[in-house]
Amino acid sequence: MTDRAACVARDAADPLRRFRDLFHIPAGLIYLDGNSLGMMPKAAPARLDGVITGEWAEGLIRSWTDAGWWDQPRSVGAKLARLVGADADEVVATDSTSVNLFKLLVAAVKLRPGRRVILTDPDNFPTDIYIAQGIAAMLGDVTVKVVPLADIPAAIDESVAVVTLSHVDYKTSAINDMAALTARAHAAGALALWDLSHSAGAIEVDLHAARADFAVGCGYKYLNGGPGAPAYLYIRRDLQAAAQPPIAGWWGHSEPFAFATDYRPATGISRFLCGTQSPLAMAALDTALDIWSDVDMKALRAKAIGLTELFIALVETHCAGHKLRLAVPRDAAHRASHVSFHHPEGYAAMRAMRARGVIGDFRSPDVMRFGFTPLYTSYADVFDAAAHMADIFATRAYDQAEFRAREKVT
Repeated sequence: MTDRAACVARDAADPLRRFRDLFHIPAGLIYLDGNSLGMMPKAAPARLDGVITGEWAEGLIRSWTDAGWWDQPRSVGAKLARLVGADADEVVATDSTSVNLFKLLVAAVKLRPGRRVILTDPDNFPTDIYIAQGIAAMLGDVTVKVVPLADIPAAIDESVAVVTLSHVDYKTSAINDMAALTARAHAAGALALWDLSHSAGAIEVDLHAARADFAVGCGYKYLNGGPGAPAYLYIRRDLQAAAQPPIAGWWGHSEPFAFATDYRPATGISRFLCGTQSPLAMAALDTALDIWSDVDMKALRAKAIGLTELFIALVETHCAGHKLRLAVPRDAAHRASHVSFHHPEGYAAMRAMRARGVIGDFRSPDVMRFGFTPLYTSYADVFDAAAHMADIFATRAYDQAEFRAREKVT
């Protein structure tokens, strides 16, 4: 079994090792929760200070043009496009993932008149299902059909307007076959909408190759854009002219500064912008995305596999006999960049790990989840986290009232 010295040597040979220095890493912390909130890029405070003290304080309203605030959804979207296999004019950074999902699902249903089913699976992220259910309640004649993932292909028929799925399962880290499921949707005349929140920045994504129709994603997980960072949406170019935004905001108007009383959508993807965006939030995300300009995505994927394989091996070896059960695909080809284990005392055990400075998260009912962000997670981090986990289970350190007490946010 690998020892710590071998992990340190592996870090020294890591082709991505220089990226770790671009992030603020608190002393003594092993951070394995970048799949929920990414670490802060060291360049972010200076960038935000410049926006506050220069562009806002001095430039004031002139900064909408002089500092490029007005164009940020498109310029930041262009940087995002490189990470998801899209063209610059097919992605905009805007709103939240949930709002963007609402906009695109409604647009998809309208593009398929006569088809009144939104199809998804029960393991999709809950908010994605809630948004679909809300749309069904709002429109009245639309139904949300929720079937197990394995049954999705057979469930796509002439009643389905759009299939909406997560590219990577938020609990199990399983990678869905975007190309195959999209092709199945198209064969039945339906559209495909993908949530990239747990895949962009973690694995290679190629929306063009998959022929995906729509996609949404967030900016604060693997992309490290900061808490509540702007999300983004993708619309394949050939669908943009026909897709109609359900929220007709002035930023999506063809002539926003004409202040006309009637809405006329802008050409292209800009029509899916709504209201005024936050230059502060956009600047933080923009700074984080600069890091990705020369990241080798194949090296990133290779390291993600290496980190997750190492953690699984260490935990299963040193925590054997403690009722831990792997909750992610064992085959690395089907697993993204986080690892989950079931355990009946998962909540308390994760609280005990956090008390030792190992930050992962818990997902109900019994899932301990650990995210491995290749840009800043080291092999030594993985070794040390697994050692803490083994000791916590061996000594039952989790069996304390302070760790069992439930927090509102875990």
